[in-house]
Amino acid sequence: MVDVKLIETEEEYNEALARLDVLFDAPVGSQEAKEAEVLALLVNQYEEVHYPIEEPSPEDYARIRMEESGLRDDT
Repeated sequence: MVDVKLIETEEEYNEALARLDVLFDAPVGSQEAKEAEVLALLVNQYEEVHYPIEEPSPEDYARIRMEESGLRDDT
């Protein structure tokens, strides 16, 4: 298992993503699967800080829901 610590740099982030790719199909309950779970949490935390996704405006949200429902906006 790799040393677990917060991801602080883009390089560490990329290394964590590469490691997750290797661990992706680890058997459930294995040490590798547990490592993947921890890495996924650390990657998620890094992404929330460095790559935040803004909530859509109410208008954009309504437009998205209409598209998903197959409705059209003919205005």
